[in-house]
Amino acid sequence: MAAALPKGTVYSTGAGSVCPKCGWPARQCRCSSRFDEEVPERIVAKLRIEKGGRGGKTVTVVDGLPRNRAFVEALVRELKRLCGSGGTAREGAVEIQGDHRDRLRAHLASRGWTVKG
Repeated sequence: MAAALPKGTVYSTGAGSVCPKCGWPARQCRCSSRFDEEVPERIVAKLRIEKGGRGGKTVTVVDGLPRNRAFVEALVRELKRLCGSGGTAREGAVEIQGDHRDRLRAHLASRGWTVKG
């Protein structure tokens, strides 16, 4: 009698890490509620510069954002357009290529957010 295979994906090179609950790639997890956080009225954004792990290139990170996928995706599009550079959305953070702290600080403060860093 053949041994039963485990349920779900066992190994995949194309998907990276896989959610143990639903079997989807971790970035596209459908069962996760970690991105369903409400957007608070008062947002405290933290600005910082990172170079590590990027081949010496500078990235401006806006951290401390609510974990709401739609909110962060809309914000990254807006900030990329404002700075005229590339960027990406992470869990509760936005990364913009280059050093744009001054421009981002002024823009986020004009939205009524508290900006640190």
